Amino acid sequence: MNVPLSPLIHLIDDDEAVRASLALLIGTIGLRVHPWADPQAFLANFDRQAIGAIVLDVRMPGISGLTVLDMLIAQRVDQPVIMLTGHGTVEMCRRAFKSGAAEFLEKPVDDEALLEALQNAVRQHVKSRQRHQAGREARQRYAQLSEREREVLGLIVSGLTNKEIGRALDLSPRTVETHRANLFAKLGADSLAQLIRQYAALVDEQEGAP
Repeated sequence: MNVPLSPLIHLIDDDEAVRASLALLIGTIGLRVHPWADPQAFLANFDRQAIGAIVLDVRMPGISGLTVLDMLIAQRVDQPVIMLTGHGTVEMCRRAFKSGAAEFLEKPVDDEALLEALQNAVRQHVKSRQRHQAGREARQRYAQLSEREREVLGLIVSGLTNKEIGRALDLSPRTVETHRANLFAKLGADSLAQLIRQYAALVDEQEGAP
């Protein structure tokens, strides 16, 4: 039986001693760590599909952590990013959060604060991936529906009864019941609440699509 891998934390810092100490710390809570000295090498080679988070130093030679953060967001990388800096300012912190950072911590980093931030980030990432997966599945099922079934679905979600749907679409009650049964079968729903959740997941996926 395959054992699922623990979440992967990418640690980008040009200071070897910092990388070693933080990697050791992060490993104490069962997370895997991939340390990187070169942010360019990280950007070119890191695993975008893994569940986890990114710990990113702000000040590095060649390219700043804030620039790396901007590039990650532009590339739609969904792993949460925790920024670290030894010379933080209010403006730097503001820019990091505006750019999409999940957390901003100052060095020397408090161990408990970093571990808590990482655990929160991993939980956030797992929920995000699950939500997007549900949305993709909902979109695939939705694609199987006929145009009429999509109209009926929209009216069901709007709260209309079968009689009201029939009047709105000029359909007989028996035809509405048939479309309704097809919707439940094609969308894999066992209840009205589940049908509405499927529709909500589809809307979330469409709104999040590029």
